[in-house]
Order: sequence, then C-alpha cells, then structure tokens
Amino acid sequence: MFMRPYGSWRSTRREMENLRREMNRLFTEWPRQARWFPAPEYPAMNVWTKDDVTVVTAELPGINPEDIDISVEDGTMVLKGNREPDETPENTVYHRRERKCGSFSRTFRLPFRVDADKVQASFAKGVLSITLPRAEADKPKKITIKSA
Repeated sequence: MFMRPYGSWRSTRREMENLRREMNRLFTEWPRQARWFPAPEYPAMNVWTKDDVTVVTAELPGINPEDIDISVEDGTMVLKGNREPDETPENTVYHRRERKCGSFSRTFRLPFRVDADKVQASFAKGVLSITLPRAEADKPKKITIKSA
C-alpha cells in the first residue's frame, strides 16, 4: 500500500483505516494460522470448592510422593516437585519425547483463607488430591437482628 503524494485527506484516512484493519486481522488470525499455541501448564490441575472446602487434584504420573512439596501461605497454595527422566539404555535414539522431566512449580490463589493445620493430601494412581478446609475465622457468621 503506497500513499499518493498529493492525495486528499479523505484518501489518506481511507488508506490508514485499511492499514489498521489489516494489522488487526494479522494479530487476530496469526496464532491460529501459525499453529502457535501456548504449552499447557504442568501438572494439569482441577480445582473446585464445595461448602467450606477447596479440593485440588493434580496429575503427577511417575512421581514419588517424597518428591512433592505442598505449601500454603497467605491465601496461596504452591505445589512444587521434581520429575526424574526415564532411565534408558546407552545409545538410545528417541523417536518422540513428550513427557517433561525436571522441576516444576504451580501456584494457585485460594478463594478463602485456609486452616493450614487441617490440610490433607493423598496420592493414588498418579493423582494427587489436596483438601484445603476453610479457616474458622474466615467462615461467614450469621448475624441475629435484635428488635427494640
């Protein structure tokens, strides 16, 4: 697109609008056309709340529970760990390698304050389940209305 040297303001404005429209199209369609998508976070997590409990589940296949660290502080839960690479024989040639290894960390902001002393975690079939009970001080209080 070239601007004409002695064109009117109307044609210049039209050309600038076309440029803006093309730039918008470029930035909205480019990621899909380029097959550029962000990598999913590891580990995959589900988080839900029921009554006064938040439950977090995380897929951690092939990780020992001793290699997982869970901490709760200031309304934030942090899940850290380390996944060791698979042991392979010498001179192994990979045809495809998709399983991540190394250290990982996920941080999740909790919807309410948690009683850290009552947090429970269990690990079965490669799925970590963490139960985070709401702190008594953070639970809603029923207020009775006195009539005069």
